Amino acid sequence: MYILATATHIIVCVLMVLIVLLQKGKGADMGAAFGGSSQTIFGSSGPGTFLGKITTGVAVVFMLTSLYLAYFAVHKERTSLMEGAARPGVEQPLSQPATPPTTPATPGGTGTPAK
Repeated sequence: MYILATATHIIVCVLMVLIVLLQKGKGADMGAAFGGSSQTIFGSSGPGTFLGKITTGVAVVFMLTSLYLAYFAVHKERTSLMEGAARPGVEQPLSQPATPPTTPATPGGTGTPAK
């Protein structure tokens, strides 16, 4: 699930950048205002465009995936390759040496290991 959320988050990030770059800025008509145009300086506040609605949806998904990834980054089970490693300056107990294997007693023999 974490990998799916990360992949979704990356795709949403790229989509949001592309959608924002495709939109026309609100100050785009300001230059025309100085040229004698009859349009208002900041444009009318008409109904939202299609790209504006898509931007809102992508931004909501971006925020949800950001919150999900942030939550699970903090509450993730901590597993490390170095958990069982010896720390410098701390003595570790020595392990017991292995006992040598004994050979089974042979018929008529003394039962001592062969050398």
